Amino acid sequence: MLWIVLGIVLFVVIGYLSFVNFYPSFGGTISKELQLKYTSSPNFKNGKFVNTDHSIPKKLSFSETLGLTKKFFFTKVPKGRPDANIKVKKIDSAAIADYQGPTRLIWFGHSALLLQIEGKNILIDPMFGDVAAPHDWLGTNRFNSQMPIDIAELNKIDAVVISHDHYDHLDYGSIKELRPKVGHYFTPLGVGTHLEAWGVAKDRITELDWWQDIDFKGIKLVCTPAQHFSGRKFDNGQSTLWGSWVIQSKEENIFFSGDSGYAPHFKKIGDSYGPFKFAMIECGQYNDMWPDIHMFPEETAQAAVDLRAKTMMPIHWGSFKLALHSWTDPVERVTKKARELEIPMVTPQIGEFILLDDLNNNTTWWD
Repeated sequence: MLWIVLGIVLFVVIGYLSFVNFYPSFGGTISKELQLKYTSSPNFKNGKFVNTDHSIPKKLSFSETLGLTKKFFFTKVPKGRPDANIKVKKIDSAAIADYQGPTRLIWFGHSALLLQIEGKNILIDPMFGDVAAPHDWLGTNRFNSQMPIDIAELNKIDAVVISHDHYDHLDYGSIKELRPKVGHYFTPLGVGTHLEAWGVAKDRITELDWWQDIDFKGIKLVCTPAQHFSGRKFDNGQSTLWGSWVIQSKEENIFFSGDSGYAPHFKKIGDSYGPFKFAMIECGQYNDMWPDIHMFPEETAQAAVDLRAKTMMPIHWGSFKLALHSWTDPVERVTKKARELEIPMVTPQIGEFILLDDLNNNTTWWD
């Protein structure tokens, strides 16, 4: 019996190691040389990236991980998913190609957006996959069976901006299909290692630390802090940096939060780069068990105040079940709090064009 148990354990270990090391969606591994390079970053301590208070999320034990997994997959959450597939607004590729009009965005659900600004197409956290996991068997499908537009129909993408390396923001299949269309990639420190592993040339990747900025064809990109964590497998947590982004042109000042718990960095960003004309702020996938890495909806609205945002848009909801709240809880709660704080807010349908000079996207399409 002992040999049978040992054999099963060995089989599981070998299977896991083979899966992690040979299945491409896990991405790259940070080399010792890169770790040495990152020691010059104030956000890199003892071989790992840290938050502004030098904290990193508590690493769960094996039993805690199993308990959380069991709770996630077997807890019945009322309205945890829509009763039917979410209907999205379909987009014709011709409506996107060669657009030269005023600044606009298209929300693809969750945190994926296309920003069209000064004749340039900038994709943000382009997760177009069906499942936010390394393999389809390890997660559940997104709420909408169709995307507003398929990657194959997209024309030239001038830049891709990525906030961090979690599966619901950095998707192997999406990056692979986008690769021949994209001019350049901008990421926090270390995230480019995954892109290189997936065939993106190193000279097409720019990594930034917090508070570093770069000019991209007249568009200023600033990598700013977030309170979160990183990692695509059990043994590489916090090996890459996470962040938020400020995107500025001559006419626009835009903020994208990435994933973040509520913390003082929002006010610091607002003081340094605000006021923002438009702020896209995470609002979803929260729980009392992880309050430091994802905001509750009321905190999302307060973050908009801290950022001095003229208009906010809740993101990180409406596509995937990654927590134990109902799928409409984020938008319902943030709407109520935004009204209390008198913050203008837009809630566009997935696939709807969002004109920054004409923000009237406030239908309760989820009802």
